[in-house]
Amino acid sequence: MNVAIDFAWDDRYLVGHQAMDDTHHEFVELVDAMLGAGDDAFASILERFAVHVEAHFATEQRLMDQFGYPVRDCHVEEHERVLASVREVRALVADGDIETGRDLARALADWFPGHTDYMDSALSTWITKKVANGAPVVLRRSMRHA
Repeated sequence: MNVAIDFAWDDRYLVGHQAMDDTHHEFVELVDAMLGAGDDAFASILERFAVHVEAHFATEQRLMDQFGYPVRDCHVEEHERVLASVREVRALVADGDIETGRDLARALADWFPGHTDYMDSALSTWITKKVANGAPVVLRRSMRHA
């Protein structure tokens, strides 16, 4: 059974590092596009997402290396698990298993908020401490109206 879920951008995904915030916005847009895609468009959106997520995680890894992030390995290992899942599901979708692709999109929508809250926000704080001897300032506004 396909249960549609909404995975729209929300300012709670901001971490106070412009490059990371921009990448997070694109991540959310692509996962949301997968969640709403028809069978005929799903594979191409998954391919766009796969390219995005490889670059997204590589950028964060470069930042971790550049700034000597002390819990780099834990963060990178989580990224590697996601990348492995994306690679595996790409092959299944290419063989016609769109439903497993949809399962991946739902899992990513569930995973991303916690990853951003804990891992990416900590990385942003570390970088800001190293660069400006302070903490990032994040202004959030509600993007959803009741």
